[in-house]
Amino acid sequence: MEWYLILAVLGVGFVAGLINTVAAGGSLLALPMLIIPLGIPSVNANAINRIAILLQNIIGVGRFRKKKVLDLKKDYRIGIPAVIGSFLGAFIATIISAPAMDAAIGIVMLVMFLVILVDPNSWVKDRKDQPPLKPWLQYTVFFFIGVYGGFLQAGVGFFLLAGLVLGCGYDLVKANGVKVLIILLYTPFALAIFIFSDLLTLQYMLYGLLLAAGNMAGAYVGVNVAVKWGAKFLRYMLLVAILVAAVKLLIPHIRQLFA
Repeated sequence: MEWYLILAVLGVGFVAGLINTVAAGGSLLALPMLIIPLGIPSVNANAINRIAILLQNIIGVGRFRKKKVLDLKKDYRIGIPAVIGSFLGAFIATIISAPAMDAAIGIVMLVMFLVILVDPNSWVKDRKDQPPLKPWLQYTVFFFIGVYGGFLQAGVGFFLLAGLVLGCGYDLVKANGVKVLIILLYTPFALAIFIFSDLLTLQYMLYGLLLAAGNMAGAYVGVNVAVKWGAKFLRYMLLVAILVAAVKLLIPHIRQLFA
């Protein structure tokens, strides 16, 4: 690999790790980097990205825990249904492609963008006065989020944040910490399925480690940003990330309609 591509992968990884820790959607930057300049098939790029996500979130969980945002003895429980769902999602990712899913997620992201823009208080205010969803509903929601996360990592953070803030009553800082923990819990299982399905060769694993180096640095910086600047800053980061991600997902489908 040329030196400039190495620098590009590291740079994109850093930005992706920062965005993933502060809000969500970093994989929507990482995947195009793997697919277009490096010429890696999308199904393999989806698998490679999980190496970076795993190592990035180890750093993120450690940093959030040090900042007293996470309580591992309690916060892991909501991730259990997501882990179960990720098995199904990762298996589906090994046998089908995701163009239709991309379009659906892009539309959902646009809807979420409008909801947050019109009613930002639903994200940034203290929600203790509003009861969260019943536990069985929370577990159901996070099971299906896990299915999507196992299938395609890109964009899963948006759904996790929505579930944690609107379903569990967390503010965005706490939600970001728990989001990182949930992804860390299910990613090893999804990664194992991709390895078992021969989607990760040794060369692809090396690409994943290179991307991971950038992701880990971005995650380290991102936790400091998340805790220092708080929920209001995260809201603006979330709005920007959602809009960019939605446009990236929908443009190819819009072009097809007018072709």
